[in-house]
Amino acid sequence: MKMNKKVMRVSLGWRILIGLVVGIILGVIFYKNQGFTTFAQGVGTFFINMISMIVLPIVVTSLTVGIANIGDLHKLGRVGGKTILYFEIVSTVALILGLLVANITDIGHFVNLKGLEAADISKYVATAKVASHNGLGSIIMSIVPTNIFAVLSEGNMLPVIFFSVFFGLGISAIGERGKIVIDFLQAVSEVMFKVTGWVMNFAPFGVAGLIGVTVAQLGLASLKPLGLFIGVAYLTMAIFIIVILGAIAAVYKINIFDILTVFKDELVLAFSTASSEVTLPKLIEKTQKLGVSKGVVSFVIPTGYTFNLDGSAIYQALAAVFMAQAYHINLSIGQQLTLLVVLMVSSKGMAGVPGASFVVLLATVSTIGVPVSGLALIAGIDRLVDMGRTAVNVAGNGLATLIIGKSEKEFDHDKYVEYVASYKK
Repeated sequence: MKMNKKVMRVSLGWRILIGLVVGIILGVIFYKNQGFTTFAQGVGTFFINMISMIVLPIVVTSLTVGIANIGDLHKLGRVGGKTILYFEIVSTVALILGLLVANITDIGHFVNLKGLEAADISKYVATAKVASHNGLGSIIMSIVPTNIFAVLSEGNMLPVIFFSVFFGLGISAIGERGKIVIDFLQAVSEVMFKVTGWVMNFAPFGVAGLIGVTVAQLGLASLKPLGLFIGVAYLTMAIFIIVILGAIAAVYKINIFDILTVFKDELVLAFSTASSEVTLPKLIEKTQKLGVSKGVVSFVIPTGYTFNLDGSAIYQALAAVFMAQAYHINLSIGQQLTLLVVLMVSSKGMAGVPGASFVVLLATVSTIGVPVSGLALIAGIDRLVDMGRTAVNVAGNGLATLIIGKSEKEFDHDKYVEYVASYKK
């Protein structure tokens, strides 16, 4: 008697969840075990590297083909303007929400800093010093690549987007002769999505390794002193997704819970790995299946990975006020408005650096009188909060793509309904 293969197959989301649970269990069993930590870190890094291998080829091919299909510089400018404006408004709302929750809960006054163990933040300090000397002008100038192959090897997203946009426009401008290039890049894109499917089969092992390292290094007991901060951070992120993003989605007649259902595998993966990059290929694929045109998807999602970091914005505002409260620094409304402006600017300028959220905090807390050394006290749990804020970033970018697509009438409602229904069966 043969069993139905479809029945026997466990979905990727469940396999990732199983990997997450296994990783936590192994982390508890092998707490502070250097051999396990080294092995698990190797497994996790192997998975992240495989994803990194396919991200840029997908971005370049999808974006170039998408822009070539748009072909209209005026339309592209309109899409780009809408996208950046939307990202700026929503990320600012996220910052304001973080500030409000921090003030309402007043959680910093419940923490005894003397009981916390300081973590090593020297690598973040060095990065913050370098990044803080790069003003907005330097950031804008760095968008234009002098050598496209160099920026591809370095993985710098913004210069890659800039080149791909102009390359796509150039292909469109030469008309019929450019069709052979579009066909080639489309084929490469399809190949890379196929490779993505193979790579994702390793995701449960990568998740188990990465979460196992985190638990083995920190231990569950180390969460107690800052457990309140972690809990409030996750509650704020949940409010942002359900209330703020839910309201925005409702305006465009989109059900936020439908979006969360469709992207559940990507959200679990982003949460487990604390890396939004690992979800980019599938996010591009799914938003197209949800009915958004390739041109809009290819532009909005890669841009969002630099400019639309809602979860990071919540964390930065929440952590900055939390630390001020813990040091008994009473912030006036004027000081908090200044903090809001500084975070808005610095978070965009440092989005591409490693550990960007923590680096932004290092570069901004001094403006409200919090000693930089104080952030070493919450650095130990940064990875745990990073998991949540990464998932929020992914949810925000997925919804943003649908909204920009709808606003541009580059959205197929029938495809959306059909694809969502397939996830509810």
